[in-house]
Amino acid sequence: MKRNWLLVFSSWLLAIGCGAHTPQTLTEPMTETCIDYECEYTKEDSALVVRLLKEAKTNRGAENRMMYFGKKFLGLPYVGHTLELGDKEHLIVNLRELDCTTYVETVLALSLCDLQDKRTFADYCNNLKTVRYRNGEMKDYTSRLHYFTWWGDDNVRMGIVKEIGKMDPQDFPFDAVQTIHIDYMSKHPHLYKQLKNHPEFVSVIKRYEDETNGKRYAYISKRDLQYHQSTPLGQIRDGDIVAMLTDQDGLDTRHIAIAFWQKGKLHLMHASSLYKKVLMSKETFYEYEAKQPKHTGIRVWRMVEK
Repeated sequence: MKRNWLLVFSSWLLAIGCGAHTPQTLTEPMTETCIDYECEYTKEDSALVVRLLKEAKTNRGAENRMMYFGKKFLGLPYVGHTLELGDKEHLIVNLRELDCTTYVETVLALSLCDLQDKRTFADYCNNLKTVRYRNGEMKDYTSRLHYFTWWGDDNVRMGIVKEIGKMDPQDFPFDAVQTIHIDYMSKHPHLYKQLKNHPEFVSVIKRYEDETNGKRYAYISKRDLQYHQSTPLGQIRDGDIVAMLTDQDGLDTRHIAIAFWQKGKLHLMHASSLYKKVLMSKETFYEYEAKQPKHTGIRVWRMVEK
């Protein structure tokens, strides 16, 4: 599929695409939105976004937005590293292949558009940029929210999501505490193309890591994911975003998913690297986590619907 590129400064973003083949070749816009960033996408991506948002207005009904849009990508191929294209940081829109994080970001950006009743591709791009980058501003590689702790904190601060679970050791099931220690990126810059190409970024990443280290967050131990929906575990709702925590040195999380209940048991909808596609798991969340020796439990966020 041919990718379209757009680099526009104080120009207009089309309703069904970030532009045409060049910045100068523009057709009559359906919606005018001023932007100042570069976007990569295909015509199929832009057309799908507009179609999904249009259909949601009449078809979603009362269904949870994250669940509604999440199910639209079932069966889509799992592909990692789709954001590592080119040397310059730019907004990559790819609804043809997803990893666990880009899947959740895609679903959240669509859900935000539906909540806001904003249904153009321009609106989607703006929401995707907001949830993916620090303070919603795309500057360079270091402004991307690489660790999910960064992602959670930033999107909570902007009021996009709220974290479920209080910092209280008596508050079952959120009765475990994660103390953050992240340094994997700054210690292994050779594993990241952008850090290899731009060694000056490493010190910036390390500064952000250091600012995060020592923070403490309540989480649910993976052994407690076996409880029934009628227990306090039922605080988790369909469509909540869950991050699977890890005790691997230098990392905070290993996988991201969307939670849902089935027959009173918690399951996950996610882009699976094992099955190489987006799926709704048949095994319970507890069964899934029992197979992950480096996972310790989960933190939970919920989209804010005002």
